[in-house]
Amino acid sequence: MKPNELLLDAFGRLRETVADTLDGCDGTALLRRPAGTGNSMAWLIWHLSRVEDAQLAAAAGLEQVWIAEGFADRFDLPLAAKDTGYRHTSDQVDAVKASPELLAEYYEAVHKQTVQFLESLGDKDFDRIVDTRWDPPVTLGARLVSTLADCLQHVGQAAFAKGLKPAVEV
Repeated sequence: MKPNELLLDAFGRLRETVADTLDGCDGTALLRRPAGTGNSMAWLIWHLSRVEDAQLAAAAGLEQVWIAEGFADRFDLPLAAKDTGYRHTSDQVDAVKASPELLAEYYEAVHKQTVQFLESLGDKDFDRIVDTRWDPPVTLGARLVSTLADCLQHVGQAAFAKGLKPAVEV
């Protein structure tokens, strides 16, 4: 299996898990914050979508789907257009509100761009340096794996949050 085929499979599994996690969710479930302070499902799915979008667009030399396809306007969040959720405060987490349909539509658009980029890669492309701010500099292969790892953690958190029952007040 070639590296891009392996990553296509892995990002495909991420896509399936995002869809499964959003399936059957309503607005109340999406906004519920585990233990009152954990990240909501809406924030987690939005954030992982933003991370994949921003990281892959930068590596591919493309515009982020968030901006290019008008999702920043459609979500209408009180956040900067390039915000991905890194180091968000509790108030910023609360500000991320979206329907499951809009979250799914955005992730699908991001996934489509990811697939197009991965399909274009040859084996030698994975050694290309994409970030010199680190020592050692980050290769495309390392950036793709770290992005995937981050996104899988967040979709796992969202799936866990989906299974939690709302707190019952006594």
